[in-house]
Amino acid sequence: MEIWINPACSKCRGALTLLDAEGAGYTVRRYLEDVPSQDEIREVLGRLGLEPWDITRTQEAAAKELGLKDWPREERARDRWIATLAEHPKLIQRPIITADDGTAVVGRTEEAVREALSRSRE
Repeated sequence: MEIWINPACSKCRGALTLLDAEGAGYTVRRYLEDVPSQDEIREVLGRLGLEPWDITRTQEAAAKELGLKDWPREERARDRWIATLAEHPKLIQRPIITADDGTAVVGRTEEAVREALSRSRE
């Protein structure tokens, strides 16, 4: 299991606390320092079953500067969104936990973190 975190994020710290309490084995990726490539973002999106705009933090200053709320949310714009997430990783929703079964979740709630745990223990 891998978890993409921003150490300054309370949701990320909460997810790590829960994973530790459950004795889970995981790898931490500080994605603001170890920025995911466009291909890695595509892979995680596939595992999440989501589109790039679904994991974009649209209230961030960079998102507002780029005018993301007005970007089309359709297949033809997908690569543009992915390139922007790779260029501005702070826009990626966090934490993202990849489970051992090939799926992933955005672990913003305790339930989502527990879902990733259960998928990794099956």
